[in-house]
Amino acid sequence: MLLYWPLAAVWGSFVLLKILHSLRRATGTMLALSVLAIGVSGCAGGFMDGLLGDDTPASTRAAAIPNSTDAVALDLYGSNEGDEVAKLYNEGLAKLQGGEWKSAAKQFSEVERQYPYSKWATKAILMQAYANYQGGKPDDAINACNRFITLHPGHKDAPYAYYLIALSNYNRINDTKRDQRATQQALEALEEVQRRYPGTAYANDAGKKVLMARDHLAGKEMEIGRYYYTQGSYLAGINRFKRVVIEYQKTSQTPEALYRLSEGYMALGVVSEAQTAAAVLGHNYPNSDWYKDAYKLVSSDGQAPVENEKSWISKAFSAINPL
Repeated sequence: MLLYWPLAAVWGSFVLLKILHSLRRATGTMLALSVLAIGVSGCAGGFMDGLLGDDTPASTRAAAIPNSTDAVALDLYGSNEGDEVAKLYNEGLAKLQGGEWKSAAKQFSEVERQYPYSKWATKAILMQAYANYQGGKPDDAINACNRFITLHPGHKDAPYAYYLIALSNYNRINDTKRDQRATQQALEALEEVQRRYPGTAYANDAGKKVLMARDHLAGKEMEIGRYYYTQGSYLAGINRFKRVVIEYQKTSQTPEALYRLSEGYMALGVVSEAQTAAAVLGHNYPNSDWYKDAYKLVSSDGQAPVENEKSWISKAFSAINPL
């Protein structure tokens, strides 16, 4: 066996999403993502057994790359063959072990260039992708993965190539104050892994990361909506919060979005819609601080808010608490 990749175990509960959301607000998204990417060794051992592998004996196993905190942990196995291409390939592995990502990528590129029809060339393409991923070059990692998929679409390691594309995009997610194209690309790549390889460890991990990516996109909508409110543009703000309720209903942003809808509709004098938003909020998140605030906002007479079942809010929001 040449290579073994255990996937990261990612927490996906609503409680963790709320913690990550708070971390993102306080210190930036990348810190929150680093918390999300904590790995548990061996969580996909059986599934990953034999990835890119041959029948090389375990005695040739090299030490795992130290200090790796990425979502993909790597154990390396070198070739015990004595030909030149194997030697060249093993030199690339040695550079990976030393954390020389740029040199390792170049070495594997040489394997592909000098021995394009060998089995090692196929393996080297994906190793280039991994070296670039570890070296903080997501574009190069994605390009290598796409080349692997194009040349070897039916290869047993094509799922990993798709997965590494998704990870490369996911790690580029930035804070909500910046352009969210990287987040959207990450979401699309993660969802593609889920569609292509349902039931696999890749799809399971991708699904957990999808939750974070969607929460991030919802957070951007919330930020824009809050800004519109500060400018007195309540209709524009309501449209942003409406999008959160409709498109990102199962994210941690939904309770606040419902409160903001109550706030905006009250400011416009549309009391029925404001009460409906508050009532739906109370039905699905009865212990939320946002509900307590919404209750005070719309219940001047001390009565519980009344839901209008014909409202778009009632129709759009799931009757079952998504959490």
